[in-house]
This record gives sequence, C-alpha cells and structure tokens, in this order.
Amino acid sequence: MKRNNMCPFCFIKSLFQKKKPTSVNPQLPDYENGVALTPPMGWSSWNTFRNRINEKLILDTAKAMKDNGLIDAGYKYINLDDCWQSSLRDENGELVGDYETFPNGIANLAKQVNAMGLKLGAYTSNGTLTCEDLPASLGREQYDAYTLAKWGVEYFKYDYCHHIPISKYAPLVYSISISQFDSHPMEYSVHNAVLSGLARFMTDTKLPSGSYVSGLDANQGRITYNNIEVDEDGKYVLTVNIKKKGAYEKYLIAKVNDGEEYELLFPPQKRYNLTARFQVIVNLTAGKNKIELFNPVTSKADSEMYQYRRMGKALKDATARVAKERKQKEKPIVFSICEWGWGKPYNWGAKAGNLWRTTPDIRPWWIWIKLIYEHTVKLYPYASKGHYNDPDMLEVGNGKLTYNQNVSHFSLWCMMNAPLILGNDLRSMNEQVRSIVANKNMIAINQDALAKQAKRVKKGIVDVLAKPLADGSVAVCFFNKASHGARAKFDLNTLVDDKYVAMTKQNEYHAKEQWSGENLTTNGTLTVLLEKCQSKVYIIK
Repeated sequence: MKRNNMCPFCFIKSLFQKKKPTSVNPQLPDYENGVALTPPMGWSSWNTFRNRINEKLILDTAKAMKDNGLIDAGYKYINLDDCWQSSLRDENGELVGDYETFPNGIANLAKQVNAMGLKLGAYTSNGTLTCEDLPASLGREQYDAYTLAKWGVEYFKYDYCHHIPISKYAPLVYSISISQFDSHPMEYSVHNAVLSGLARFMTDTKLPSGSYVSGLDANQGRITYNNIEVDEDGKYVLTVNIKKKGAYEKYLIAKVNDGEEYELLFPPQKRYNLTARFQVIVNLTAGKNKIELFNPVTSKADSEMYQYRRMGKALKDATARVAKERKQKEKPIVFSICEWGWGKPYNWGAKAGNLWRTTPDIRPWWIWIKLIYEHTVKLYPYASKGHYNDPDMLEVGNGKLTYNQNVSHFSLWCMMNAPLILGNDLRSMNEQVRSIVANKNMIAINQDALAKQAKRVKKGIVDVLAKPLADGSVAVCFFNKASHGARAKFDLNTLVDDKYVAMTKQNEYHAKEQWSGENLTTNGTLTVLLEKCQSKVYIIK
C-alpha cells in the first residue's frame, strides 16, 4: 500500500486498522426501478449460440417462443448476449449492431420483437471490452444506457470482462469551489471544512491555502463542508482543487446533503504543474449545503458496487429521459449484474441492480449445476422482491442431462427464485423439454408475489427446501443429490417454528406434488421416495 502523503503516524495506524467494506453498509438504499417484481423470465442467446447469432435467428427464436406457448407461460424477454454489436462504434460514438449480422439495427429488431408480444434484451461489459473483445461500457455508462433506452431495450446484462477496478487512493485536496457555470466561483479552503477519521492537514506553503488534506484513502477519512451557501436551487459546478501526487489513479465521492453521490475520477498525474482541477456537476438547494469528500473503496467488492451502481443509475436516467423526449410512458430496463460472484455481490447487488450472478458461467454438466445450486441456495437472506440471486441461465434441454436432471434443475431454480432465462434452441425444442420449462405449477412458485427465495431446511443426500408463498401455503422441494434412489422423511411441523418459513400449524396437512399431481394428507410427517437425481415439489396447505 502506498503512503500517498499520509502523515507517517496515520499511515502506520492504517496498516493495522481492519477495514470493513463499504459494500456491506445496510444503510445504502436499494435499487428501485419498478420492474422485476417477480424473477424475470425469458431466453438468452449465449448458452447455445455464443457468437453465431444474427437477426433472423433472434426473430425465429421469438416466433418459436410464441408458437411453443412460452409467452403464455410467462416468458417475456429475448436477450442478445455477446456478439450482437459491431467492433465499431458509429460516427457519434454510439454502440451499433453488427453491420452484417444485424443489418437493420437493434431499434428495428426491438420493434419486431415487441410486435410478437416480447421484450428485447441486450448486453455489454463493465470493462473496456466485452468478453468477446467488442465495445463495452466502462466509462461510457451514460452514453450507452441512453443508446439502449432509445432502441427500446428492456433487459440489460452487464458482464465483467476486461474490468478495471476503481482506485482506493484519494487525491490530495487543498480547496473546492462552487460556481453557476461562470467565472465567479466561491472558493472554500480545506480550513473551512471539518476533518474526520485519518484525514489530516499537511503543510505546503506553495499552495494557495498553505496546506492540503491527506488520509482520505480507502474510506479512512473525510472532508466535510457544512456551510456551502447558494442563492437558489439548481445545478452547480463543483471543482475539486488538488495537489498533484503519484502516477496512479485516484477516486473521490462528493456526497451532497447526505443524499446524492457524485463520482470524480482522477487519472495518474504528471508533475508539469503542482496543482490540477477536476469538476463534476452537482445539485444544490437554496441556503446552506453540506458536501462530503471521501473515497469509499476499501476492497474489490466496493469498486464493483460503485461501478455497477453507476450503470444502474445511468439506465434509470436514460429511460426517464427517453420517455420525456418522446412524451411516452417510460420503459424501465431490468438490470442484470453479471459479476460472476467474485466480489460477493449478494452483499451489495440489491443496492445496484435487479439481479446478480452468484457464480461463474453455467454449463450443461450435472456436477457443475449442483455446485452452482450448493453455493446459491445458502444466499436466501439476500434476495427480496425486485432483487434476486442469479445462478445463471437454464441449461434445460442442453447437453446430456437426463429427464430427472432437467426437472431437478428447473425445480431448484424455481424454488430459489432465480430468473428463468432459457438457454436452449427453442426452434427445435422437443415436447419433453417444453413440458418442463412450461410447467405452470413450478412457474407459479417462481413467480409468487411474495418473491421469497427458498431456504434449505434440511441438508443431506436428499436436501429439503421450503419456500413461503403469498397465500400462506409453503412449497417444499425434496432434491435427491445422489446417483442412486433414496428415501426421505421430513416433519412439516418444524416449519412452523422456522421464522423465515413461518408455516401455519395445522392438525392435518394437504400436500400436492407439482409434477405428478399426486395428493397426500398427513399429520406432519412426509415420506418421499426419489429416483436418482430426482426432485419432487409439494405445495403444503
């Protein structure tokens, strides 16, 4: 760790301080955009087609989704994954569809998909390029979000390839100034501010203020201006004046009136001059305002959260702007965070988007599907209405999965309130696969208005999952993880005392299996026989 001009004592102290990631702060507000109030349902091009996609394939898939009754079953989105875009941006610097494979453009494609009763989704990456080395959106969030909104895109997957993290270092601030886009700024020295944490005044007589503040790195210190006074509400230029230091990037958040946060990114500095100026446009209110300067990045997870939040805000701003420009109803964009689970996105995903990937990419391999399940099933406390753990797209109908494995895969995703994004070739889907992914009973469990993820209430060769439902009933799934048949017994009365499941105590329980239609009555004990890799799901009333 660089000292970055911290006072020597402060630097030594910082090395021994335990830094709690900002991303686990429960006071951060949830991301709200009014969509995905139940888990999104749709189809994505990646699992089957990867880079072999084109306009005709997408339209044929949309037609197949309609013809196979999947729209009626609840599937809404046709999602373009990587390789829809050209390696070129257009003359305005905007994303553009591949000139050969999507010659009529993405806006036109969205209209055609909409005409079939579906919504179009698109993809880029939170990096300098996508995973297939095509144009991505890091640093261009506002521009690209506006392009997507103009096209009518309503689902957006934001990947993690070619990612560049935010620096945990902060600049050396000596003053700020506020102006209304004119040459008459009001300047405030750091001596007009209150310092907290490890922030310290450091002397430099060459600076206009005679000193600067260090110690803002990694959320260890803050500069707070409590008396920034302006005459009227509006947008103002906030200029942060810094002493140049170090050929490495730096970062600051300017938080205004304990509400809106504005990012400032500082490139590596060359020492041709002692000082530099960096600006951001902020909203201030008439009278006194409070501005806090700090760098919240203590970890990789913090960096990711702030970058994904940046794109989430850009999407909301873009859809509102397009609606205003066109005088039409706003079309919010479902925001899918595809960070692969490295930065524990379940801690912060609800603050940044609608859903977040919990693991690396899925494959149509049973052992890998079970590993993804094992990781994701534990994360139920982090999911809520509008915010979901995403164990990745469905592989039902792909690879060499057996019927029982396909049924279990679909059942588990429904129980875990996962997005149901199909990844098979809908044009050639057989009736067996169609019957699985269109099972209205399981989809109803996934789409239940309570939007609570199932909790694993018993772990073993046969796992038992329980999912509370809006009507007071409970879905209970028995999942045989073994490669042989198994017998499982479970006492339903234990769910009465479970605060998360909170099942209502009954003298007699009625259980209906959602795949076979079998009906059972029991005073509490449910005994189930399972074939290898099989799942059975009961609604308990």
